[in-house]
Amino acid sequence: MYIKVKVHAGEKRNLIKQKSADSYEVWVKAPAERGLANEAVRLLLGENLQIEPKKLHLIKGATSPAKIFEIK
Repeated sequence: MYIKVKVHAGEKRNLIKQKSADSYEVWVKAPAERGLANEAVRLLLGENLQIEPKKLHLIKGATSPAKIFEIK
């Protein structure tokens, strides 16, 4: 299963909103450098979807605000 995510890095708070069944918009405190925001998004998605974060793999968008994660 694939999940589309639009990320806003460097925000004041962590927040996640579901746009559709497979689409989310995520705000994270972590800056968009050295993969910190990507890791924060992965952890927040895992918590929201009630799955282990290690089962979420970033497929596309490592340096872009538009990302695609795969649940394995």
